[in-house]
Amino acid sequence: MDMITIPVTIPRGMAPYLDWKEQDISLEQRALLLYPLIRRLVISHGRAAELLGIRKMELIELYDAIGIPYLCQSRKELDEELGEFSKLRELRAV
Repeated sequence: MDMITIPVTIPRGMAPYLDWKEQDISLEQRALLLYPLIRRLVISHGRAAELLGIRKMELIELYDAIGIPYLCQSRKELDEELGEFSKLRELRAV
C-alpha cells in the first residue's frame, strides 16, 4: 500500500496514551481516522476498506469489535422498517 506521512496535532496530554511508533499507526487507528467521513456520508464503508487495503467485511468487523455498529438505527426504527417491508411484500404477493 502506498503511504504518505502527514503531521497530526493533538493535545499534549494525549501523547502518553497513544501507541504510535515513529509515524507508524495501527489499522484500527487508521480506520478511526476514516470513520467521521463514513458517518458524514463522504465515503462508503467499501471505499474506506479499499483505502485501508482490506475487505469491507473486515472493516465492518473491526468497527464492531470497538463498538461502532454498521447499522445506525434504533431497534424501534428497525422494527418500523421491517414492518413496512412486510406490508410491501404482502401487497406484491396479491
